[in-house]
Amino acid sequence: MNKTFLTVIAILLVALGVVASSALFTVYQTEQAIVMQFGKPQRVIQEPGLNFKLPFVQDVVYVDKRVLSVSTQREEVVTRDQKRLMVDSFARFRIANPLQYYQSYGNIQIAYARLETILNSQLRQNLGRQSLNNIVSGERSNLMNQIREQVNTEAKASGIDVIDVRIVRADLPKENSEKVFDRMRSQREQEAKEIRATGAEIAQRITANADKERTVLIANARKDSEILRGEGDGEKNRIFAEAFGKDEDFFAFYRSMQAYRGSMADTDTTMVLSPTSQFFKYFDRQNVTSEEDK
Repeated sequence: MNKTFLTVIAILLVALGVVASSALFTVYQTEQAIVMQFGKPQRVIQEPGLNFKLPFVQDVVYVDKRVLSVSTQREEVVTRDQKRLMVDSFARFRIANPLQYYQSYGNIQIAYARLETILNSQLRQNLGRQSLNNIVSGERSNLMNQIREQVNTEAKASGIDVIDVRIVRADLPKENSEKVFDRMRSQREQEAKEIRATGAEIAQRITANADKERTVLIANARKDSEILRGEGDGEKNRIFAEAFGKDEDFFAFYRSMQAYRGSMADTDTTMVLSPTSQFFKYFDRQNVTSEEDK
């Protein structure tokens, strides 16, 4: 009797545990929950904590509460000025209304595909109305806000709140990029040639001015040297004249010594003169002695 009673109690406890585990569920901070009964939603739980549901009758569908992101495949966009761009973009969003989201998509993969389609469509429409300069310049931020508002308007009906839309890359196609790079290279080479030509012209002007200043400096220096030389020669002649006036014989002797030195400086010099020539007057010892006696 006691064993049967204990067995029944044990079975009841196990049954109660199974029922309790089926009736209790936990919603974490990163989640939202929809309680479903026979495929129909009964209530939405957006706050974390322990909750109850009817066991074996109701099910729970969990929905992510965090900020999610979806990226688009690279798309070709033609701008207003007929420029082709290859655009990569992404959008960040959160599920604001889990019930609308579940009724619209059912799971996150379908939501990703739908959002990617909406984002691509808005990018083509908006970028197609802009010039290339506006897309790559500071106007991009305003353009992205405009696209985000339009994507959010379409996604809000499905319980999704789009937080941000950004262009990751906006590149020209490969063939266009090569043409642009070639044109940029040609422009830079032309600018380099102009800079070199300007530099050569400046260098030539500086060289010409330097040569002119050099010529002027040399001419002035020669002028000053000629003036100084002339003044020196004049002073020399004046001194010679004064010396000649004081002692004519000494001056004659001095002039002869200079003539001897100049004419006999070269050891190969040969002169044919008469011994009684006036040129050798001071070589004659008798004349010198007679002169001294006088």
